[in-house]
Amino acid sequence: QDIFLTETAKFAHVVFPSACFAEKDGTFTNTERRVQRVRKAIDPPGEAKQDWQIICELASILGYPMAYHSPEEIFNEITSLTPSYAGMSYARLEGKGLAWPCPNAEHPGTPYLHKEGKFSRGKGMFFAIEFKEPRENPDEEYPLILTTGRSLYHYHTGTMTRRSSALHAHRPENVVEINPALAAKLNIADGEMVRLTTRRGSIEVKAYLTDMVKEHVVFTTFHFAEAAANILTNADSLDPVAKIPEYKVCAVKLEKIA
Repeated sequence: QDIFLTETAKFAHVVFPSACFAEKDGTFTNTERRVQRVRKAIDPPGEAKQDWQIICELASILGYPMAYHSPEEIFNEITSLTPSYAGMSYARLEGKGLAWPCPNAEHPGTPYLHKEGKFSRGKGMFFAIEFKEPRENPDEEYPLILTTGRSLYHYHTGTMTRRSSALHAHRPENVVEINPALAAKLNIADGEMVRLTTRRGSIEVKAYLTDMVKEHVVFTTFHFAEAAANILTNADSLDPVAKIPEYKVCAVKLEKIA
């Protein structure tokens, strides 16, 4: 399900129209562990439904009846099965919500999980990690370091933020951030089209001159499918523990497009 026919949704055989954040009831748990109520402001348009309704109806059609009637009913089942949520209810979540663990109805919640340096196993544990060289370092053919990340104005692949006219106005297309000293050496002016090339591919973007990057580094974002940064990055080089691809560093060549 999705609220727009995104690039990902186009791969699906069936797409269920879903409700956006302002069209949903339920709860939201943030990384602070705070569980808060979410209240819909308007009804979903057309045939769009809330996620829980889509899942329940689909499960029932497939032979596994899920006869829930509200998000609150689902939340009550969660609290009955999850000890850290056991003391929560919609009534208790009014106001500022509750931080788990909240094991019973009299418990005030746990805003500070490790208050005054008290950890469940005694003290916090720190580990030194061994430095690992990146798979690629700059060389004669690819003399610069490419790193990628987010713009202030967009989130991930921009499936929602690129539909906001206010956010789109600030960053309507991808750019590559270049140090002015490097740009001068390559005869690149602010706003000119340039080509970024690695051993895996190339993209064309506008130059954005800024002192925020070092002279030997260029930076671009991954929000724009038409100039996708991950065409360039080295997805085959993985972190040995978390198996995260080496998106943040690879060797790149920067050229002005004549």
